[in-house]
Amino acid sequence: MSEPRVQFRRPARRRLDGVLLLDKALGISSNHALQEARRLFNAEKAGHTGTLDPLATGLLPLCFGEATKFSGELLDADKRYLATAQLGVTTDTADAEGAVLARRPVDVSRNDAEAVLAEFVGEIDQVPPMHSALKRDGKPLYEYARAGIELERVARRISIHELRLLDWMDDPAGDRFTFEVLCSKGTYVRTLAADIGARLGCGAHLAALRRTAIGKLDVDQAHTLEALAALPEAERDVLLSPPDALLAGLSSACLDPEGAARLRQGQAVRWSAEDGARLRAYDHEQRFIGLCRQSGDGWLRPQRLVAGV
Repeated sequence: MSEPRVQFRRPARRRLDGVLLLDKALGISSNHALQEARRLFNAEKAGHTGTLDPLATGLLPLCFGEATKFSGELLDADKRYLATAQLGVTTDTADAEGAVLARRPVDVSRNDAEAVLAEFVGEIDQVPPMHSALKRDGKPLYEYARAGIELERVARRISIHELRLLDWMDDPAGDRFTFEVLCSKGTYVRTLAADIGARLGCGAHLAALRRTAIGKLDVDQAHTLEALAALPEAERDVLLSPPDALLAGLSSACLDPEGAARLRQGQAVRWSAEDGARLRAYDHEQRFIGLCRQSGDGWLRPQRLVAGV
């Protein structure tokens, strides 16, 4: 007679509010990282603030619970990256995962590269790559690319705030250089690397990419999945930042008890700030209430409020 099968039930997902600054590893998708983090925290609700390609490592803020209400806030923030460009080789995706299109001799010095990098600083027009998630007629561009279809794309205006060469490497695989870039939303660093290579006359592709900052958030504050898994469950929660960490770049409004109560009920309160300004709202005990917008008629109006405070 066979032994009865023992049924193991997964513990019920728990309500958890906060932001995990994750240092994503190479080779895994952002969604895989999100699901693994959600499992480690046994969180009921989770989301991310924008993806990183599997090729890229670095800062990936993940949201749990009430923090997911503000997950879109970082989409418009400036990003900082460390990138390595491989000169002399172009690929169909502009990165190391693509098929090689051409190989060219490299006759470029460090001074040449620094001079070209300086030309890209400021507002520039960049054509989005075919291998991207931008949609045309409801379908991502990468699906057209995989089918061998090349579509015309309109150049988009982006801002390169800082761009500097950090390291120049002469190696058997060809000349590589590492650069740091601080850029606006919508910037494709692999396209930037390819455009720099084209300007240098030898072509290039992105060999490695690491995101080091988004707005006020820095990868130095981030944790890897391996480090989280090694911790006892009871010690993981202390690594979470509060939901308002995603709004760190905004000014704040501290309300008296009456104003805080009104705001929590979805009502506007009297406040003086620049017309259109978006503010983090707190009560007199510095508890976060939510995100608000100032109107020109002197009212602070709620946009997204946290629950259970």
